[in-house]
Amino acid sequence: MPVNIAVMGAGAVGCYYGGMLGRAGHSVVLIGRSHHVEAVRRDGLFMDTQSFQMHVPMRASTDASGVQGAKIVLCCVKSTDTERAAADMAPHLARDALVLSLQNGVDNAERLQALLPCDVAPAVVYVATEMAGPGRVKHHGRGELVIGPAVSPEIAKLFADAGVPMQISDNVAGALWAKLILNCAYNALSAISHQPYGRLVHGEGVQDLMRAVVQECLAVAEGDAVSVVGDTWEEVLRIARTMPAQFSSTAQDLARGKRSEIDHLNGFVVRRGEALGIATPVNRILHTLVKLLEDHSQTTG
Repeated sequence: MPVNIAVMGAGAVGCYYGGMLGRAGHSVVLIGRSHHVEAVRRDGLFMDTQSFQMHVPMRASTDASGVQGAKIVLCCVKSTDTERAAADMAPHLARDALVLSLQNGVDNAERLQALLPCDVAPAVVYVATEMAGPGRVKHHGRGELVIGPAVSPEIAKLFADAGVPMQISDNVAGALWAKLILNCAYNALSAISHQPYGRLVHGEGVQDLMRAVVQECLAVAEGDAVSVVGDTWEEVLRIARTMPAQFSSTAQDLARGKRSEIDHLNGFVVRRGEALGIATPVNRILHTLVKLLEDHSQTTG
């Protein structure tokens, strides 16, 4: 049976998952910027994936009121916009709706839950995707989600039937930190070097630098009593193998003259390290360099 689904923040991640659900026959509305909305209203969302290329008809809106009537809302806004998005959605959300936070960082679900009348659950996102133009999303690889046991098996099946594998984990905090560490290892370096993951990882001294980032992050996670899931360093290397052509979201933001989420990635690790008395010099340097690049792009863009 078709389910009403809204995507708050129809960028690359939101369009990919919204498109997959729309392609499976669900009623999806994308909420995003006007130039994307106009293109989707006119032609549908064009999905260029590793397995198919097609226009997927769906609704689109520039207003958060588009979440009204949705049983599932995918919140895909930047971490810097979490509170604003929550405030915009709150008057229109049903109390029995479920909001899934498909965002970078480890605390977005908590920040959303503090402002919303319905249940919020975090989802860890592993997908390489980008906007290839108004109303066009290009998929480079992967696409799975990790969720907690509080999300019903019916919803997990809904996503799986749409071609989106959902892994249920009893340690979502550890999974969120595992993803955060990947972001901390890759995002700033991809932005600074203007390189995709597959080339970046083979740069002189890069893997040693990444190992230092990972070690700092693991120390902070341990200080926060978080058990990070999996083999973190092996997953760092796996990203380069499975997403070799992908530029980080930070690199994409800076290329467009936008503010990035770096304050919620390496910057978050730096702040938690300070609070816990744990030194994070490599994360601090990467955070500072990206902030300088942001300032440059803002003043020259």
